[in-house]
Amino acid sequence: MKLNVNRHRIAVRINWKYIAIGLAVLPFAAVFVAWLGFFNIGAASGHWRITELFLQLAMRSAVRTYAIGIEEPEAFDRGAILPAAGHFARGCATCHGAPGEPRPAMVKAMLPRPPRLERAVHAWDDAQLFRIVKRGIRFTGMPAWPTQMRDDEVWGMVAFLRRLPDLDPEEYRNLAYGPAKRSRASGFNGSFDAALAGCARCHGMDGLGRSAFVPVIAGQHRAYFVESLRAYAAGERASGIMELAATEADRKLWQRLAEYYASLPATEDEQSAADAERIARGRRIAQYGVPRRDIPACLGCHGRPDRNPVYPQLDGQKRPYLENQLRLFAEGERGGTDYAHLMTEFASRLERKEIESLAAYFASRQVQRGKAE
Repeated sequence: MKLNVNRHRIAVRINWKYIAIGLAVLPFAAVFVAWLGFFNIGAASGHWRITELFLQLAMRSAVRTYAIGIEEPEAFDRGAILPAAGHFARGCATCHGAPGEPRPAMVKAMLPRPPRLERAVHAWDDAQLFRIVKRGIRFTGMPAWPTQMRDDEVWGMVAFLRRLPDLDPEEYRNLAYGPAKRSRASGFNGSFDAALAGCARCHGMDGLGRSAFVPVIAGQHRAYFVESLRAYAAGERASGIMELAATEADRKLWQRLAEYYASLPATEDEQSAADAERIARGRRIAQYGVPRRDIPACLGCHGRPDRNPVYPQLDGQKRPYLENQLRLFAEGERGGTDYAHLMTEFASRLERKEIESLAAYFASRQVQRGKAE
């Protein structure tokens, strides 16, 4: 009896030894097999069913896990949907399609095949959609958002995706293309008209902006316009939406685009709902600054007729846009020109109510632009 027990123990020890050796050799064997090229990486044959199920499980579980703790905004601001729609048409619809726009045939040969989002978004909650849009998904061709510093843009895209299943082709085209309403099939041909139509998706042909989150660029100085495009294209000013738009337009056309929008008249944006006390508080800060916190008067730079041409005109700008830009400066997430660090320093000392007051004040100011040079 003792002999049998001892033999069993010896056998167990030998088996564990073999297992340990096998585990040690396995990585080298895998590398050797990969080097031989026996594994078929072609997309035409697709995955084995068990492989596809495993990858889907891994992807969905990872998204669910990493979405835990993402703080969702109380409510999506619908003004952010319009620029998100323009970005979707540029960067997403080619693979995912859009209402009234079929996908190219080559997309059907991709592995995995990108889903039609009108049908797929219901499978994810808002936090999970945010995670997918911001971080992308490896091994699928789904890229991350062009910048990781603009959560507000990502939430705008989530809001657009929630609305996408209910859009008919005409509604989608109006959101994504604006007054030009070009079809995706017409493409970008490098001409000035095509570049202008790309800008007009969000800014309008009149340069007044088609939503509260799109700035007024009519009447802005040419130097500021060109410098902003350069900063977006170089990734120095964070915006996933504008980075793609700036790189899509030929750099040779930037000056012509600047001349076009600089020549347009800017009308006063209606701010009748703005509280008079808030505007008065913003006026005091703009005129005198906040000396005890070393915040200078805003009008010292932005209100002078002989100001530096790369300082933007703020009069008549949209209040939500100004609030958002000041918040980005305060959080160190807004770059751009060589003078952006000054705004980062001063904005970081502003309190939330002061940011709201300054935005309301400049939005309420009568536009006095004159002809931009």
